[in-house]
Amino acid sequence: MTRDSRLRLNSRPVQPDAPGLADAAAHWRSAYVHIPFCASRCPYCDFAVVTLEEGGTDDTAERYVQAVIAEIAMEPAFGPIDAVNFGGGTPSRLTAEQLGRIVTVLDDRHGLATGAEISLEANPEDWTEQYGAAIVDVGFRRVSFGVQSFDPAVLAYLGRSHTPEQGEAAVRNAIDQFVTVNVDLIYGTPGESAASWEATVDRTLSLEPEHLSAYALTVEGGTALSRSIADGAPAPDPDDQADKYEHLVARAPEVRLVRYEVSNWCQPGHHCRYNLSIWAMGEFVGFGLGAHDHREGRRSHNVRRLDAYLDMVESGVRPRSGSEQLSAPEAERERVAIGLRLAAGVEAGKHGLRFLEGAEGQRHLAAGTLTKQGNRIVVERPLMTDAVARATLSVSP
Repeated sequence: MTRDSRLRLNSRPVQPDAPGLADAAAHWRSAYVHIPFCASRCPYCDFAVVTLEEGGTDDTAERYVQAVIAEIAMEPAFGPIDAVNFGGGTPSRLTAEQLGRIVTVLDDRHGLATGAEISLEANPEDWTEQYGAAIVDVGFRRVSFGVQSFDPAVLAYLGRSHTPEQGEAAVRNAIDQFVTVNVDLIYGTPGESAASWEATVDRTLSLEPEHLSAYALTVEGGTALSRSIADGAPAPDPDDQADKYEHLVARAPEVRLVRYEVSNWCQPGHHCRYNLSIWAMGEFVGFGLGAHDHREGRRSHNVRRLDAYLDMVESGVRPRSGSEQLSAPEAERERVAIGLRLAAGVEAGKHGLRFLEGAEGQRHLAAGTLTKQGNRIVVERPLMTDAVARATLSVSP
């Protein structure tokens, strides 16, 4: 499928920052499948991953696939599913045949909506044109590459195995195969100069991806990065990260990329349905190691240890490590806090109105941090989104 034919499929694309799209996403149903296997563990990563040294062999991967398929069968009927995201870990370490089996069981058990978005996270070093064609054949329409940077020194700091050339080659190979290709970047690594980040932005935009995600490097407790900083290594500089974010905000429109969430841009018609549904508090089911789900007001999460996950599923037990039932007021409070991440803002509802009428809401309105547009609250300064969200959560449900 060529880029021109993909654009014809979206002859009347919806603007990604449209309020109607943000509201519709609350009614979509999604599924997440966690594939934990990685060649090595990146120093900043705190996800549930299993490296080759920790037993992530081909035999273990096949056993895991069979366990995920069994877990999918344990979930009460849920569909039709509008979006499926395979995350990790590194889902592209599975074969196309293994991924296809999981997609087939999801469809057989729960049903996939017509034209469902099926997305895969991939590392550039794993990618070949042949692999891309094979996963398109089993239903994938979207691929997201963890490019992170086009600077070799930054990639080395982040523990990434690919080269800048492999990152570019993967995107170019995929861009004529998939409906949407996402490039995922990380900015604000200690030692990354402004010129380095600007060069990464230049090279990314020259590829004209349909979707772009960019996140500031964060330091999560228990990671190798957090330990090195505790031992005296430089930490990310928030002011430096803010400058780099603003640079990308200014540049992204050059290739028709519209910001529709704090850290996500896309060309019209190429929004990520899975992510939009999560930000809109839509229902989703999760399968695999450490996976979370949200269904009928209940949040649940799976165990994070591979041996425990396999043993439980193979014993016919759903591999839960915990769950909680949200009250309607608690869910409403979270809906507002999470929805503020969207460029379209979020319907205020009762909780949002209480926030706006309080001291913190009035302060942010007076400062121009946010505005009330009809029945919506919109954050006007994206870098302040987390602060506004925390303020809304401080209001009792």
